[in-house]
Amino acid sequence: MTASLPLGPVLRHVGPTTATVWVQASEPGRVRVVADGGVTGVAETFTVHGHHYAVCEITGLPSGAALPYEVFLNEDRVWPEPGSTLPPSTLRTIDPDAPTRLLYGSCHTPTGDTPEGVVRYGPDMLRATARRLAREPVEGNLTLLLIGDQVYADEIQESMRAFLRVRRARTGEDGPEDEVVHYSEYAELYRQAWSDPQVRWLLSTVPTLMVFDDHDIRDDWNTSAAWRRSMDGHPWWRARVTSGLGAYWVYQHLGNLSPDERAADPLWALVRAARIDAGAEVDAFALRAHEEPGSYRWSHRHDVGGGIRVLMLDTRCGRALGEGDPSDGSRSILGREGHAWLDEHLTGGPEHVVVVSTVPVVLPPAVHHLEAWNEAVCAGAWGGWPRRPAERLRQALDLEHWGAFRYSFERLADTLGRVARGERGPAPTTILMLSGDVHFSYTAPVRHRDVGEDGSRIVQLVSSPLCNRLPENFRGVVRLSASAPVHLVGRFMTWLARVPRPSLRWRLSSDLYFGNTIGEVSFAGRDVRARWYHVAEGGPDALPVVRTRVDL
Repeated sequence: MTASLPLGPVLRHVGPTTATVWVQASEPGRVRVVADGGVTGVAETFTVHGHHYAVCEITGLPSGAALPYEVFLNEDRVWPEPGSTLPPSTLRTIDPDAPTRLLYGSCHTPTGDTPEGVVRYGPDMLRATARRLAREPVEGNLTLLLIGDQVYADEIQESMRAFLRVRRARTGEDGPEDEVVHYSEYAELYRQAWSDPQVRWLLSTVPTLMVFDDHDIRDDWNTSAAWRRSMDGHPWWRARVTSGLGAYWVYQHLGNLSPDERAADPLWALVRAARIDAGAEVDAFALRAHEEPGSYRWSHRHDVGGGIRVLMLDTRCGRALGEGDPSDGSRSILGREGHAWLDEHLTGGPEHVVVVSTVPVVLPPAVHHLEAWNEAVCAGAWGGWPRRPAERLRQALDLEHWGAFRYSFERLADTLGRVARGERGPAPTTILMLSGDVHFSYTAPVRHRDVGEDGSRIVQLVSSPLCNRLPENFRGVVRLSASAPVHLVGRFMTWLARVPRPSLRWRLSSDLYFGNTIGEVSFAGRDVRARWYHVAEGGPDALPVVRTRVDL
């Protein structure tokens, strides 16, 4: 059998002189990444449930480099693949003094831009971005942030259903016919999501950081304690969450880590020490991460050049789901350890601070009030009998964003206020919150009630989806939720439930957009500009254009 890469190469964590390349290999052995100028990174593969991977660290690179590279598995060159018409893949390192751009988005369903796929899901913005970047020079620092739902484990395409039918008939393993459960099923799910030639090239040449959201595991993952109890009743759920978190660590999280962070990761040491297959070690780790959310930190911090700090938050696995008073911290979107980590790293000093939360911190105000009211009623604000119907409403309407975790919302708001006032180091020019999840895009300037005009500018930016546009019949409801009358109704409901007014004030300053988008934030000194790209019309070869532009 000819050696090959089922997936990758994926360019992941980069620094001023280092780059990390992740691959999935067809066989065990030695992987070499060879860049122009003879710089080489070498790694031995490791194996998880019969699948082979490698993480190559390339060191000694020049700052601000953009070096074409090749990948070898044992003695065979496996990248670039023969016949590719795309430009060479490049290793890119950070130039600390150069302007920086962040691309970001969430919610990607792979369709290959087939006619049927475009009709249902819209144009694929990862593919469109690859076409754009293949045609224009990339200057300065560029990083892609994939902020949730990189795969849909519970809303699969027909090609994945066919795979499940064949595999389960052969192995005798069970599970829902339209959801993945086992590790090898996740491996195929990632293969189908990332093997499109244009997406694959994009991931091979733009440094990419990732964090999960619910569909990477299952819709509404960790909405509440009642949700978890309900899922525990499914015989396949334990295998599902174990496989999902284990696959996430292998396919997504490993590449977020710097070389030093990876060396200090306890699971990495176990995986490297496994003599044949580290599947048992990965499974044990993943199950513990699920059952003891504070046992592992999924959030990560990056300094990406130009005086920009990026904090990518775990708002899913680390949740604390207590059912008591919403203000006592027992119910928290980050958990105790997650909040402590954010308090440590959300400080002044950088010119710009970017907080990446897969679920938006601020939604249309009426939705925020609905979530805060619902949390209070679920906790007993109106007595015992409404709690059960309120919980059913919470799960039916997906009321599980920051507004549904009042303790976390106010704790974050307090920290944002102190950073913006310069009480935690020199105040940044901007504090940006980048999010996805909701399948529509918008801008929302935010003010803390205790921060004056001379404080940092705080802005929520949302870009979603990359390829999974909201069906027409849901859009009217979302527009209504952003209207002033519904806002007043929501505020009245929170008053009835004795929920204090939030310390943040915001408004949605841009029209809600329901098409597929990828967001871009450009930093040059103190100046910041946000853009949203979309494909206005055309087929699989259409190039993205700027739909909205905002100077921040």
